[in-house]
Amino acid sequence: MKKSACIIVLALLLFITGLSQVAGIPREETLIVDVLSGRAGSPGNFNVFTSAWRNPDRGIQQLILEPLWIVDPTTGEVINALASEEPIYNKDFTQMTIKLRKGCYWSDGVEITADDIVYGIETAMKYTAMGSHDTFNLNVKKVYKTDNYTVVFELKEPNARFHANFIDRWGGWRPFPKHVFEKVDDPITFDFNPPISSGPYVLKDYDQAGYWTLYEKREDWERTPTGMLYGEPKPKYVLFYYYGETSNKVIAQANHNLDMTDLTIEAFRALTQRNPYTRAYRIEYPWIVNVDPCITGLTLNNEVYPYNIKDVRWALTLAIDIVDYIGIAFDGAAPMGVLHLPPTPYYLKVYYEPMEEWLKNFTLDIEVNGQPFKPYDPSATLRAAQYARERGYTVPNDINELKEMFGPGWWKYAPDVAEQLLIRNGFKRDKNGKWLLPDGTPWKITIINHPSPSHPSNRNGLAAAQQWRNFGIDVNVVTSESIQDITFFGNYEVSTNWPAPEPWGGHPDLDRVLSPFHSRVYKPIGEYAVQNGPTSRWTNPKLDKIVENMEKIDWNDPRNLELGMEGLKLLIEEMPTIPTFGYPGVVGWDEYYWTNYPGAENPYTQPYHHWPNLKYMLPYLEPTGRK
Repeated sequence: MKKSACIIVLALLLFITGLSQVAGIPREETLIVDVLSGRAGSPGNFNVFTSAWRNPDRGIQQLILEPLWIVDPTTGEVINALASEEPIYNKDFTQMTIKLRKGCYWSDGVEITADDIVYGIETAMKYTAMGSHDTFNLNVKKVYKTDNYTVVFELKEPNARFHANFIDRWGGWRPFPKHVFEKVDDPITFDFNPPISSGPYVLKDYDQAGYWTLYEKREDWERTPTGMLYGEPKPKYVLFYYYGETSNKVIAQANHNLDMTDLTIEAFRALTQRNPYTRAYRIEYPWIVNVDPCITGLTLNNEVYPYNIKDVRWALTLAIDIVDYIGIAFDGAAPMGVLHLPPTPYYLKVYYEPMEEWLKNFTLDIEVNGQPFKPYDPSATLRAAQYARERGYTVPNDINELKEMFGPGWWKYAPDVAEQLLIRNGFKRDKNGKWLLPDGTPWKITIINHPSPSHPSNRNGLAAAQQWRNFGIDVNVVTSESIQDITFFGNYEVSTNWPAPEPWGGHPDLDRVLSPFHSRVYKPIGEYAVQNGPTSRWTNPKLDKIVENMEKIDWNDPRNLELGMEGLKLLIEEMPTIPTFGYPGVVGWDEYYWTNYPGAENPYTQPYHHWPNLKYMLPYLEPTGRK
């Protein structure tokens, strides 16, 4: 107890000290946001263009960098930022042209032109430690300008997705000023301090200890993509402040010293008891952000027995009661996702609804009462709503609203069918009802779990363990800070890694989801997996073909959507990993100084302060006038 009190006092002293160092900044003109990735390790280094980690979410990516394109998962669009239009390809996708937005300037008054892009790409290709070095050298034969606002890439091979390297979605290559970098001896060791901004804010000050970074609105904000597209940002200042553990965030927002932060469900509930001005993405239960483009769940190692057997993977799926599962994980406040794709409003429209009939008619290779078994359960949405009502929460009766809140359905809780699938593969139960492997030894599952108790991955591990124990399997949960190395080297059975890589969030193209499962990036156990998908060590020739066909056509081609559905169907049929629910983001917004946040009732942009899209939110925020 004494230790906790000391931590809280220390946090408050740090904040008071931080504010004293930026004295004279009017609180009512300042938006204060939390830093997701932690205290800056190199607070004086703003060079995020190398491969080294520089805490880009302390305002660098949100306020002072404009990308060529940026995706918004809430509105379902890819926004032309420094680029004035979508990329232009030739017929065989061996050439890509970028048209730049005219009239954009760096914060030191120099116009942003094609020279910046060409120089940036050539610099990235020259220096091994620059970001995107390998990608550009693998793909780019030549890059040049044809005028001040046109850049042409000649590619080594056809690549209909080359522009994806420039789309900002918590990453992506971003232009940097040629006239600054060309004057330094080494762009790798250059700290880019003070940073020259292409966004609507400039650096004003920062904490030498790395706790806070302060930005001020540019006088010429209208000469940035943010200003041109959305108008003037309302806050004159934006202060990024790292508070550490959740209790510190609760205290800070309760005292109106933190406007935007991420929280746990438990912390949010505690905060609403202390601060009547605090709100979440949804004003009422289930509160959570349902536009996050991540699907959470369970990844099975398909090269480890018995998870290399499809029947076993499906048995584990059918042994899960998804309503009880999400109740354990998030008190029901998470949208179930039956596809290897998050059930965001955008993807509900683009994929879930068009695939609903297929899901209802999909059958497994097993019969129940003489009929092929159909595992899909559209009534799971209504069961989730009933769970909420029994917990005392008020939820609507409209089925479409319920689908958006809780997801449109999941797999049936069918332990009897799961039992049939296992028995026909030689499994059996002992006299106590515990499952035995075909060789007669007890079936024991070890789940490698995320170490943070508040993380959705961690909650998935605990919920899965409870469900499978109820089914008669001996389950051990091992939380480890080394989860990435353990799983990427393949030294596990079941992990709580994402069951599929994240999609774009605002575009139907699923190459980002499906291509990591392609056999070309497969690595056997003992070798480090390339991306999230191959940690399951599952590949399939049919999926290879789908991905290869997808990569031969424009991402806006209607056939691309059809191929995406084919890929999702194959993942369902084989179930190499088990998607469970969309990422339930919990945000806390204080409406004491600022209002008109992009909540569920007015979702004009993505709601996170750590995403690079924050700069597009700021023109919509409104000051309350309180001082």
